[in-house]
Amino acid sequence: MPDFLSSAATSIHYEVSGEGPFLVFLHGWSQSGSVWRALVRSLSPRYRCLVSDLRGHGLSASPGDGYAMENLVADLAGLLDHFDMRDVTVIGWSLGAMVALAAFPALRERLSSLVLVSGTAKFTSEPGYPCALSPREPRVLGHRLQRDSEKAREEFFRGMFTSGERSSTDHARIEEEFFTVAPKPSRHGAARSLETLATADLRAGLDAVDIPVILVHGSDDSICPVGSSRFMAERLPNATLKVLDGAGHAPMLTRAAELGEILTTFLGKVYEGNR
Repeated sequence: MPDFLSSAATSIHYEVSGEGPFLVFLHGWSQSGSVWRALVRSLSPRYRCLVSDLRGHGLSASPGDGYAMENLVADLAGLLDHFDMRDVTVIGWSLGAMVALAAFPALRERLSSLVLVSGTAKFTSEPGYPCALSPREPRVLGHRLQRDSEKAREEFFRGMFTSGERSSTDHARIEEEFFTVAPKPSRHGAARSLETLATADLRAGLDAVDIPVILVHGSDDSICPVGSSRFMAERLPNATLKVLDGAGHAPMLTRAAELGEILTTFLGKVYEGNR
């Protein structure tokens, strides 16, 4: 299994497939890179797809500390250095989308575009910023993690899907593949990463992101409300927003074909000659 040593000798797991310009995939909280399998299958004929596990998640190491956003950004920068990547598109989902945004200032010269799936610039609401969850939600989830981490993760996972998605997709298969079989995060890594998710605020830097960005968001996302992507789309200088009607928080699992078509069109415009 391929790994590289990031800051403080933390082992970060990754997998690479395909040929062409680099696409780097970042998953969300409590999951692993396995959530991208269907999308990677559709994109790898034209692109070199690198899927990594965030520290504390999947097959990456779970250090005792070092889960701040700056550490997650350093891991991403280390991956790009490891492969000497240029003209990269980073595709982030949920927490991974926040990492992609946070990394932009440091990685600007290496990036061609960003893809933000079910993303947000700030996970929790405050006066003047209503398009997010109450700050109470991650606090309650953190307490549940301490009491019963498996039950807390299961409840969070099931909250990613709308009732319509559960009836119209192979929900049992999704639960088996991505909750039961996929590598589980360490309790410590999940708790510390949740703190980062709950406290990061990337709103101030949105107007500096001067590369093409596509935001894809489910209209019925109950974890990162669609208003969070609308907020970003209004402030990012070169952004396109695609709202998937009826989708929840995880369209790469429930709407993989549709998401693949959207990204194929977007990436074809970014990388001329790959359309």
